[in-house]
Amino acid sequence: MAKPLPLPVWDRQSGKLFSEWMDDHTPTYESEPRRSVTQWIKSQPLYDRLYAAYQNTRWSARQIEPFVRRYHIDLSEFEPVKYRSFAQFFDRRFRSGARKFPAAPEEMGAFAEARYLAWPALTADQQFPVKGHSLSAEHILGNAERARSFIGGPVFLVRLAPVDYHRVHYCDDGITLDHDQLGRRLWTVNQHALRSKQDILFSNERNVNLLDTRHFGRLGFVEIGALSVGRIVQTHPLDKPFLRGQEKSVFRFGGSAIVVFGERRAWRPSDDIVSRTNEGVETLVRLGEPIGART
Repeated sequence: MAKPLPLPVWDRQSGKLFSEWMDDHTPTYESEPRRSVTQWIKSQPLYDRLYAAYQNTRWSARQIEPFVRRYHIDLSEFEPVKYRSFAQFFDRRFRSGARKFPAAPEEMGAFAEARYLAWPALTADQQFPVKGHSLSAEHILGNAERARSFIGGPVFLVRLAPVDYHRVHYCDDGITLDHDQLGRRLWTVNQHALRSKQDILFSNERNVNLLDTRHFGRLGFVEIGALSVGRIVQTHPLDKPFLRGQEKSVFRFGGSAIVVFGERRAWRPSDDIVSRTNEGVETLVRLGEPIGART
């Protein structure tokens, strides 16, 4: 089996570097998924469906209390709900007002509470922390026509760990121009795995959305399923306009990822996230915190 490795993460709120590791979810941290029998089995859609079926049973609710205690999850931040399965707990929502998006129109708020990597623009020779080929807009979005607007533009690669809040929000007001569903596998999406198997982000199951936003132009917004997360549920109607901070979608159980492409010179990711990315370190960001600004 490929060796699981911890991941370096900078917690922006506390100002501390920590080594992320969940020893009850070691497949999430496997560094060479193509050499792992566990990855091959768990990345299959059939395994995902069977695993999800169990996590939706009442028996699975026994996992909630130990999980909360072990990972220090503050339930007071979430809606008061009696969770009848672990899957229901995984889909938990923040209380109203627990997180806020920037009021300044030129500031982009975090669309997910997760670990961020960011680039003002990808370069052809980029190697670290992930190779530029891994973030090919054409492959991830599905075709060259969709990708054309994002050549030379900024990019976010965002990873949600199993412990995270798994609802996704819109970073600005706007409308959905186009959408598609692509891929079928569910490989892990940590940066070690992406360096080892460069096609993960364009072979995994994913929802592709082209968004036209009021303050940041066009965005290629791609939600990517990962290990044990094959269900990406769009909760906001795609034919309706959306508002900044409004819930967009939810990932069902496990780890997952989001890639966001921007138009050239439309906006720039926050300098602290870019700086940590250049060091090979993800930045843990809370939902709604500033992650970029219009240029």
